[in-house]
Amino acid sequence: MKILFISSWFPNKLEPTNGNFVLRHAEAVASLHEVEILHAIGDPSQDQEFIFDDQMINGVRSLIVYYKSFKNPLLNFRNRMQAYQNGFLKLQKPDLVHANILHNSMFFAVSLKEKYKIPFVISEHWSGFLQINRSKLSFLSILTARFIARKASYLFPVSKILMNNLKDLKIGNHFKVIGNVVNTDLFFPEKRQDKTFRFLHISNLIPLKNPDAIIKAAVRLRKDFKNFELEIGGDGDVERLNKIVEENNSRDYIKTFGEISHSEVAGKMKKSNCFVLFSDYESFSCVLLESLSSGVPVIATNVGAIPEIIGENHGIIIEKSEEELYKAMKNILSGSYKTGSPEELHQYVVDNFSVSAIAQEFNQAYQKVI
Repeated sequence: MKILFISSWFPNKLEPTNGNFVLRHAEAVASLHEVEILHAIGDPSQDQEFIFDDQMINGVRSLIVYYKSFKNPLLNFRNRMQAYQNGFLKLQKPDLVHANILHNSMFFAVSLKEKYKIPFVISEHWSGFLQINRSKLSFLSILTARFIARKASYLFPVSKILMNNLKDLKIGNHFKVIGNVVNTDLFFPEKRQDKTFRFLHISNLIPLKNPDAIIKAAVRLRKDFKNFELEIGGDGDVERLNKIVEENNSRDYIKTFGEISHSEVAGKMKKSNCFVLFSDYESFSCVLLESLSSGVPVIATNVGAIPEIIGENHGIIIEKSEEELYKAMKNILSGSYKTGSPEELHQYVVDNFSVSAIAQEFNQAYQKVI
């Protein structure tokens, strides 16, 4: 089949990592079907009304249309819809549209269904629909999501908890939970040569990820154990973390780093012994599954989809408590908590979240729609 992916979020020159999980879904589907990707994003700095960036990304044709954006939201919405339409005319007519994220950009999927009779499905990833964020959710956003979901043939939340929250909000009728993709060919176990125990945290380092608390736990742990390091970083405010490390005289065992490539993430995971995630909430967590796929157990908070994807032998799930974080790190480091073998952790991800596993999940739903 010819499948067109469109998304409210997608990696682009302004936001290089935004919605990269959508690209991974598209690449997975491309293993079974003919896939093209279309995305529109506003750029206030450009002079031209539209700029077309047409390229092949990992074998998938991806067309990003940059439109001149303005402060007026109605004018922006009009330009975005025109950008999508202009881009669509440069692509082949699809049998099915796979939309992503129930924001108003996906009115374009509705318009394609009305104008060309092309059915669409939609994947949902946004943590904004979770109960913890419900107070920030506008009624207009809910109405928009309800309208788009009602027109879709299927709604694919990435987790059961997200599906249940969508149901609570009366968004969608036909559901199938399909998680995010892990590149199990990139994330796989390797025998470690270094004998120093290494904790790892990678994120965008925003407050809800609580990187400060992870550093504090490592500083406290250092009083009892000397044979470990913490590597912590990502595409966020690393300089602020550096100040905290310096204030605690912990530079010799806490190492920070900035934004790194996906392959560099895999390299760091293979050299670590435990991945730590201390988030306030998560709608899904690719990074935890990438760690498991690398044969590395995890410590993670009991929020969002984490209890769905992390089993008993995969690591330690804790409540949102700095004391529990410290104890979990201590139990992992001391060896008092035993996990599955690296090979078992990797196979779990292959069976449930690999390219082939997710592609088959989508394919089964597509066949019912077409």
